[in-house]
This record gives sequence, C-alpha cells and structure tokens, in this order.
Amino acid sequence: MPRQLPLRAVTREVVERLGRLGARPRLRSTAAVFTTMSALAATSILTGPSAAESFASSPCALRRTTAHHSEGLDTWNAAYPRPASALDAVMVFLSFPDAAPRTTPAELAADHFPATTRFFEHASYGKFTLRPHPLRHWIRMPRRSTSYAIRRDWSAAHRAAYLRDALAAADRHVDFSRYDLVYLVADPDAPGVDSDATKVVNLDTPLRADGTDIRRVVTVFEKHPPDQLVLAHETGHVFDLPDLYHRPMDGKGDWDTYVGDWDLMGSQFGLAPDLFAWHKWKLGWLEPRQVTCVPGIGSTVLTLEPLGAHPGGPAVGAAGAPAFGLGLGTKLAVVRTGPDSVLAFEARGPMGDDAAACRQGVLVYRVRSGEESGGGPVEVVDAHPRTEACWENSVYPPLADAPVALGESFTVPGDDVRVEVQGRTAAGAWTVRITPG
Repeated sequence: MPRQLPLRAVTREVVERLGRLGARPRLRSTAAVFTTMSALAATSILTGPSAAESFASSPCALRRTTAHHSEGLDTWNAAYPRPASALDAVMVFLSFPDAAPRTTPAELAADHFPATTRFFEHASYGKFTLRPHPLRHWIRMPRRSTSYAIRRDWSAAHRAAYLRDALAAADRHVDFSRYDLVYLVADPDAPGVDSDATKVVNLDTPLRADGTDIRRVVTVFEKHPPDQLVLAHETGHVFDLPDLYHRPMDGKGDWDTYVGDWDLMGSQFGLAPDLFAWHKWKLGWLEPRQVTCVPGIGSTVLTLEPLGAHPGGPAVGAAGAPAFGLGLGTKLAVVRTGPDSVLAFEARGPMGDDAAACRQGVLVYRVRSGEESGGGPVEVVDAHPRTEACWENSVYPPLADAPVALGESFTVPGDDVRVEVQGRTAAGAWTVRITPG
C-alpha cells in the first residue's frame, strides 16, 4: 500500500496468495544446512482440528476451519508457535554490497524492542514474554539490494532468493536451533529496500538449518525510525492471527473499515491497538472463567472487566486513577449467531495498551471463522453509526466512537441482540445486560 500520513496510515498485507499461482518452483540452497525449499505459500501449513490439541470446549468456541488464519479456536494449529510463557527471537541484520549502512544494528533493534515485548506482556496479562536476541553486527548479503526486486507484492522467485541468500549468510553466525522466531532486518537505507514490503513469509516446505525447521520468517524492511508497533503486528501473524484490515482492490480508499482503531491486527497505528478479547482467548491468555457464553434465550446480566485491566497490580483508569481489584473477572461475553459466527462483547477504555483510546464502553464485534485473513473475519459493530470521533488522529473516525457507552442501549442490526450498559462498579468494571432476540 502506498505510504500515507500517520493520521490515516495502515498496516501491511502480510502474505500473498501464492498458492493460487499453480506449479511451485523448487529451489536448492547453496548451503549444506538447508533442505529443498519450495515456493512460498500463504495458505500453507496444517489446517483442520486433527492437526492440533483441543483447548476451548465452550459452546461459543467457533470451530477452526481451513481458512487462512481462521478465527476458530476450538483447536490450536500446531504449525504455529503458541505464545505461552516465553519465546526467543533472533534478529539478523542484513547489509548489501551497493550501500554502506548509516545506522547500527543496535539502533535498529531499539526501534522495535523493548516496545514489542512490552506490548505482548501487557496484552497477555504477563503470561507471555517475547525475548529478543539481536546480533551486534551486520551480515553481508552476496548480491546488491536492487537485485531482489523488494516490494510489497513481491514475486515468489525474488523472495525465495532473498531468503536463501540471507539464511545461508547468517548460518555462519547464528545457531537457529536456539530460537523460536526469526526476524531478518534489512539495511533501511539500501537503494533496493522498500519500507512497504515488511511482512511474514510462510514456507510450504520448511527450511532446515542447525537441525531446526524454519517454517516462517519475518522480513523487516522498515525505515528508521519505523512505523509504530509494526513488528508486533507482524509477530501476531506468526501466532496465527489474521489481518483485520480491508485492502481496496484499486489501492484507494479506507483500509480500516472493518475494525478501525480497535485491534493491532487491523492497524498498528490505532488509538486502541490491544488485541480483541477473542484473540486473547485464541492465544490462551484468557482463562475459561473469563469467557461467558450467553444463552440464546432470556436476558443475561454480567460484569465485564476492562480488557486492559491487569491482575498483577493497579491498572491506570480513564481518569488516571488506579483501578484496583480488576484483572481476574469476565473479559469476554459471546452470543452464538450461527455455525461459524458469533457476536462478541468486551469493555474497552483508556487502559494498558489502549491508553490512547478515543472512547470507552462496551465494544461489539462479529467474528466469522470461515473468513480468511484480510476478508473481514472480524467486524466491529458501530453503536453510533451517524457520528464519528477523534478525526484528528483516529485511523477510521466513523468507528472511533463504536462502543456502547454508560447508560446506553443498542440492538445489533441483523442479529436482533440487545445490549444495555447499566452501570460501573466501584472498581471500574461494566455492568451489562445482553438479550438475544
């Protein structure tokens, strides 16, 4: 996507649908450590519940489908590393014969860390830590930067050549068996480097190095300093999270019409980029008791804790005051609306990763497990469709005021589910009544 001003900037498409191109050329690495590498495929890896453990038995847990990055969460796709406890990531810094770097590896590492680690620690309530291991020196690529034709919609052949050369050059310096994630960071000032090309590359057949399968690599081409939280967004794909933005066919128009500011996988520039509670459930960061499956008949009154409330200590509330006693209660309410769809309800406000949130209240969104990444698997429902907010810095002002505010009621169009926000507790949680039609 062409670069835009920060007010309306958007995230990148992570993978191309190369699996639709037909025959996939096979390449052989010049390094003995690599096995045969197939062309890159966005829809590769394992699909279907038989490939993974079952971990969400709630009747509201959508079944994982064959859709790329399916929002189903009844099983975990074992082809992706699960962000539980801690994972180690190596950062490899690549220079080229046609440019002398004007930055240092330490400067580029500081562009992304500790910010990326901090984001995931907040989002996971301390359950997950991403540990970076940046190299301290540049590794020289064998060819000029311009020879790889780096761009957003990168060809399979050029991208495969880039990966083959990068990993072969790095293997003399890196023991890949020690790491769970690989970030290849290119010299941002090399003439052939396109800062719009940062993305995750999935491998149909993994590379083999140091006795380890490398199934996906994050190729980083960011300028210095980079777009905010861009590495957190790309790392989300490594954990099987989909793109939530809409890419216009002609490249023009708004990209953020699906979820606006409300999830990092929609836009890393969002005012409230914390991951949806649905994603936290998928990643294993919510306990079963923190998810309520609302019955299809009658009314259910429940208390929703703010998504950003952390159980480890005082969180900062909307007015800057500590919000004690939060963090272990219900974070997500779900109404089943079909075989592969639900309505989700969560409380959002200026707290944690959402510190700059434009509005607060109960956010409502649809989840569809059969929709692919980039195809609208999640859509925020706007409780105030005739107004917008925070036009000066929201990525999509029409959805900036989407939450149902205190004292308001709202009926979800098309699903006839009514939500009433009845009050706040002394600790800052939201009292909500949900009534399916």
